Amino acid sequence: MEALPITGNAEVVHDSNFEVVSFEGETLAMIIRDSFSRSGVSFFTPKEFPQQLAYMEHPAGKVIDAHLHCKLVRQIEWTQEVLFVKRGRVLVKFYTPDKDYLSSRVLYAGDVILLASGGHGFEILEDASFFEVKQGPYMGEQEKLRFASANLSRCSEASNGPGVELEVKDGAR
Repeated sequence: MEALPITGNAEVVHDSNFEVVSFEGETLAMIIRDSFSRSGVSFFTPKEFPQQLAYMEHPAGKVIDAHLHCKLVRQIEWTQEVLFVKRGRVLVKFYTPDKDYLSSRVLYAGDVILLASGGHGFEILEDASFFEVKQGPYMGEQEKLRFASANLSRCSEASNGPGVELEVKDGAR
């Protein structure tokens, strides 16, 4: 999978409340902080992604035309998922496609993350609740390849604020 192209998303890409986590040109995740705000419709994902993610902000009185989505055959080769954190703090650990630990980020209430590729694991730092959205149909445990998670120092995790990298491996952005 290619990294998020700047073309067409330049304004969003340069927003401090939006981060792309990538490794060697491949987009692993997109993090949208609770403080992100932009009028209109802002798509974060390139049109080729199997999971589309946008932010919409409209004034009272705006009308969005009634519509339906046509039934189309699509081929989905990998699962992408979106998490919306309602409350708490969640540490997300990112891994390369070869299962090597790359870096981590802390998510807070109101944050949204699209997990696009590579591996990921989570540690709940404070009692948390969150939504998960991913494509179906569900194919069972064969969708996942589980592996050992990186063991990080909780002291360093607790001292970092939003978006702070705990550790970065060469090639990560």
